[in-house]
Amino acid sequence: MRVKKQKRHRRAVRFYTACFGFRQPYKVLCDGTFIHHLIVNNIAPADTAISNILGGSVKLFTTRCVLAELKRLGKSYTESLQAANTLMIARCDHEQNKNAEGCIVEIIGENNPDHFYVGTQDTDMRKKFQEVPGVPLIFGLRNALFLEPPSAFQRQFAKNSEEERSHMTEKEVALLKKRTKDLVENWEIGDSSDENGGPEDENLEMQPQKYSSRKGMKVKDRPQFKRNKAKGPNPLSVQKKKSRQNTNSMSGKESKGGDETVRSRGRKRKRSRKGKSSAPAES
Repeated sequence: MRVKKQKRHRRAVRFYTACFGFRQPYKVLCDGTFIHHLIVNNIAPADTAISNILGGSVKLFTTRCVLAELKRLGKSYTESLQAANTLMIARCDHEQNKNAEGCIVEIIGENNPDHFYVGTQDTDMRKKFQEVPGVPLIFGLRNALFLEPPSAFQRQFAKNSEEERSHMTEKEVALLKKRTKDLVENWEIGDSSDENGGPEDENLEMQPQKYSSRKGMKVKDRPQFKRNKAKGPNPLSVQKKKSRQNTNSMSGKESKGGDETVRSRGRKRKRSRKGKSSAPAES
């Protein structure tokens, strides 16, 4: 049962968030009956209990008219008055104090511009706010708090407003008609210039079209992939070997440096005499 209640509350919060723009921290406007119910049933701290229902941080508000009404009710509401004094005060613009219901109705207005959640135990007030778009209601049963689901009127209002946003406004329709008329006039002017023809048009016709319209718009038909092209051989591997000039190329030959001839001395190799038999000495 508790899980179903939490799901129902989450759906209601999502509805008001998506359709009417409620955001955290949620503002809860409490009247005297709601505050007294919290005190009698020992629902404390109140902000924690309400935040568990809404699934986010909350700020509790009341009005000066509610405080004045609790003060007039006598000693039995003294504790409720003390608890109400700890809440933030919502501004009400009427000059003289009204009853709590009239004050809260005036603050909510026709479309609840301040995005208040209303906490009340008054059944007449709850029925009245069910006919006002974007007014979520919180009430208590014994020691439990509940978020009332959106009424049929509020759901229909959200649906109608969504359909209106999907259609064009009168200003947008007029702007579209004007834009269409300008385009038609430009096309007619272009057609007449084509019919007249001229040297410039002929030159343009003779010139080949190098680029397509899609290329001019820099729009690619399909993703371009780089192909791996065959690379040439390593230039260092095909480099020709440099011919080395031997400085001793002229060795063993006569150098032509004048009248005198110069012969290079060759290196003689010494041979070992091992293994050779010595010749017998002649007698």
